[in-house]
Amino acid sequence: MMASMPNATPYLELQSVEVWLGPRRVFDDLTLRLHPGEHTVVLGPNGSGKSSLVKLLSRELYPVVKPGSLLRIFGSATVNLWELRGRIGLVSQDLQAAYVGRVPAADVVLSGFFGSVGIGRSQVATAAQHRRVAELMEQLGLADLAQRPYVQLSDGQRRRLLLARALVHGPEVLVLDEPTNGLDLKAKHQLLAILRDLARTGTTLLLVTHQIEAILPEISRCVLLREGKVVGDGPSDALLQDAPLSALFATPLRVCEANGYRQVLPAA
Repeated sequence: MMASMPNATPYLELQSVEVWLGPRRVFDDLTLRLHPGEHTVVLGPNGSGKSSLVKLLSRELYPVVKPGSLLRIFGSATVNLWELRGRIGLVSQDLQAAYVGRVPAADVVLSGFFGSVGIGRSQVATAAQHRRVAELMEQLGLADLAQRPYVQLSDGQRRRLLLARALVHGPEVLVLDEPTNGLDLKAKHQLLAILRDLARTGTTLLLVTHQIEAILPEISRCVLLREGKVVGDGPSDALLQDAPLSALFATPLRVCEANGYRQVLPAA
């Protein structure tokens, strides 16, 4: 497990942030700091603002400019998107849905170098980039799928492809937005095993989910999010318990643990 680095410059710093998504205010006064070297889960029910938090980090959403409010990424209030893509990798269902049709699997991974969906005519990859794609696809058990059309792949294969895409630059932080949604048990366990390896070998993980069973044993910090507010923030061992989770999801729950993973059952 990576050691927490509370004195390091946060890779995400939010102070009294207000964010709107269309006509709906998602965050009113959100304050949060996330540090390199600290594997973190942001946990909450649907509609709590989890995906909006990811979009703040990826610069798809912007906060309201007002006195006393700030958003910094790696210590800077101004962000170069190309530099950001090299430091933060993203795996999300929105990104998975953006790829359609017969784009070859290898091109999905290759497009990570360009921050695009697929490869356009003007995007010419180098030999080194092709080697990196082949290396990652081999590492994630995808080598035999390189020329397979995206439309023919299973959800588990697509999710691993997006993970390979997110890793092309060797990012410092890997952001995982509901990474196990829609996966069967085998695909889910394969993906979790890969993520554990990454967590142990130097990549900081930010897991954003509503699924308790997707929380890796290596994740040491838990942020509980409900209706756009942080209602808990602390060690995973303290917050992934019956009472905090029952309050978070507004239903009686009992937590069971085995091999570092947790499951929840109805308490009543």
